[in-house]
Amino acid sequence: MSDQAAAGTTEGQGPVEIDEELARHLENKREELFEKFEIRDEFPDAVLEEAEARTEGVESEIDAELDDRRDLRDLTTWTTDPVDARDFDDALSIEKGEEEFVLHVHIADVTHYVHPESEMWAEAVERANTVYLPDHTVHMLPATLAETVCSLVPDEDRLAHTVEMHLDRETLSFESIDIYKSVIRSDERLTYTQAERRLDDPESALHEESSLVFELADRLHEQRKEDGSLVLNPRRDRAHTIIEECMLKANKAVTHELMWNRGVEAMYRVHPQPSPDQWDDALQEIQELDGVSIPGDAWGDDPRIAVNATLEEAPERQLGKIQYAVMKVMPRARYMNDPFGGHHALNFDIYGHFTSPIRRLSDLVNHWIVHANDVPENLLQLCDHASDQQQAGEKCEREYKQFLEEVGLDADAVNNRGIEVVEETDAE
Repeated sequence: MSDQAAAGTTEGQGPVEIDEELARHLENKREELFEKFEIRDEFPDAVLEEAEARTEGVESEIDAELDDRRDLRDLTTWTTDPVDARDFDDALSIEKGEEEFVLHVHIADVTHYVHPESEMWAEAVERANTVYLPDHTVHMLPATLAETVCSLVPDEDRLAHTVEMHLDRETLSFESIDIYKSVIRSDERLTYTQAERRLDDPESALHEESSLVFELADRLHEQRKEDGSLVLNPRRDRAHTIIEECMLKANKAVTHELMWNRGVEAMYRVHPQPSPDQWDDALQEIQELDGVSIPGDAWGDDPRIAVNATLEEAPERQLGKIQYAVMKVMPRARYMNDPFGGHHALNFDIYGHFTSPIRRLSDLVNHWIVHANDVPENLLQLCDHASDQQQAGEKCEREYKQFLEEVGLDADAVNNRGIEVVEETDAE
């Protein structure tokens, strides 16, 4: 699932209309930026052919896998994604015992189809991540694969990599972590709007499960804030909170397993902290904003906690400026082959990515390491390349959005609603 999950098509609004000439300008600009940042847009024929071949005979292949996997098809499971999502790569299941929550995060088992000897793996390594431009996505893996066998569509058996977490009901700490290959069958595909409605309607399907997982996610969210995890978007709705917190917990569980239980190298996500002077500059800039005041009891705490407290009370019009003041002083997070230094923004000692193997190389590699217990020889090179490609993708996105604004298009509207090219008609 994309980190831009909130940026799905705005339900009820049509696409932004442009003429053919402007459409050509946008296409030319994209090609220019792809060349500048060395981003591969089109897939080689060999990759597309391999992806197509791996989508054949799916049902019989899944049946054959049942002997070696846990059969979770009877477990109530569902996905939540933006309304315009075309691949559903993560799903949830939740149960509650007397002393524990049992949270299952099911991730599409991409490495069953994409392995280090495959053409698709080599191409994924080159691309390193999916690049999201407004109304144009450059995929890491062919859509042929991502939108079929690796999409956890409802009412069809799918191969998954499941993270099963038993969490203490009081502390929400891990009682046990089990990561294994599974076969799942999603009961329903929800949009974020639908997920919100299920929470409000006691008579709706999945209401009980949705309410239970929100109870857990809300407590995880509050716990993170209290512990010093930076929360720059404190007014996120319940549905997004559920997905964000469950994915964070699953990523944390996997990297906990890799580091503490196995002691292996992996693609960890390391985020250095700003210097004390940089934090002071950011807090001073925030304090000087009109209508904004850092609560007095938060000044002496961790700067992340001070920012969290400020965002809770700040007027809506100043949220973007507060976020910008913080982001200006934040060092870049990078992928490293060990977790030394931790993740400052999240305030996690160990962190890495696992929940999006369709769109991030780090997750794909970590899936392979978890299952095969085989660390690629060029892991450090993969970490550096993934970090560099992520930065290139972000710069490309930023420049493309600037270009959209220059030609009179609202980048957010295009991002949320898409584009429709309309033919010009001569006036009579």
